[in-house]
Amino acid sequence: MSLSTLKCLKLFSDPTRLRILYLLHEAAISVGEMQDILGMGQSRISTHLSLLKQEGAVSDERQGKNNFYLGLITGIELDLLRRAAAEMEETSADLASLKHILKKRKDQARLHFDQLAGKFGKNYVPGRSWKALAEALLKVMKYDVVADLGAGEGTLSQLLAQRAKKVIAVDLSQNMVDFGQQIAKEHGLDNLEFRLGDIESIPIESGTVDLAIFSQALHHAEDPIRALREANRILKPSGQLLILDLAKHTFSKAHELYSDRWLGFSEVTLVELVEKAGFADVSSAIVDREVKAPKFQTLLVTAVKANGKI
Repeated sequence: MSLSTLKCLKLFSDPTRLRILYLLHEAAISVGEMQDILGMGQSRISTHLSLLKQEGAVSDERQGKNNFYLGLITGIELDLLRRAAAEMEETSADLASLKHILKKRKDQARLHFDQLAGKFGKNYVPGRSWKALAEALLKVMKYDVVADLGAGEGTLSQLLAQRAKKVIAVDLSQNMVDFGQQIAKEHGLDNLEFRLGDIESIPIESGTVDLAIFSQALHHAEDPIRALREANRILKPSGQLLILDLAKHTFSKAHELYSDRWLGFSEVTLVELVEKAGFADVSSAIVDREVKAPKFQTLLVTAVKANGKI
């Protein structure tokens, strides 16, 4: 959102508001997290957020027990915000604290999946159904090198390894990686390799993969567009992208129950993210609708790496 320069100057005139606005253009943050970063009380921060929201400079979204705020300023005014923040002594420390906060979020997600290793086949996982997986596999012809990004314990990777020359399964959880490697060994899948890593910084060389897959992984990413751009980076020219994820829903307990960062994605939003990440020939469809509450729907998106740069 582009605000008038005069209104922005008024908002930027308070150092605390300036710090808050700058942080909210770096990441979506809760009030509690802002307290930790800024070292200020909740009442003071909430007062500034109320004004910023009233002026249309920030938005908020309920996620579980917390409201997360995100900056909306764009264009010349955003450039002005960043220049002003760069002149403040507190900015460097604020960014260091924000980096620590975001790392803590990932550590919490990693702990959640460490505890689930070896149980995915026995416990319910939203959006993961054999029907949805089968729909995805129908889209998959034979590829030489496949990357299963956010692979968990590797259920899909094991299926892919029966057709691909090599499958690289990437997951943030050491327990998941260890479990997956053991299963691959037991089944004699020598072409299936598990790697510990973040889908926003994929441990795979650029331009080496024919097919990149996110199966119920993207809604765990702190920054989905970064994860998609990473998938673009590792793909060969005209490489294929396949995404299975939850369609946008309102089951807020998913944040606590499944360590979800996002409550799914609307079809339009996900397609826009994929295109922004440098993909073309994007297609999408709802491939599964669960009948039991909260009635999750599974969204399938396929695309091709565009020849041009992102």
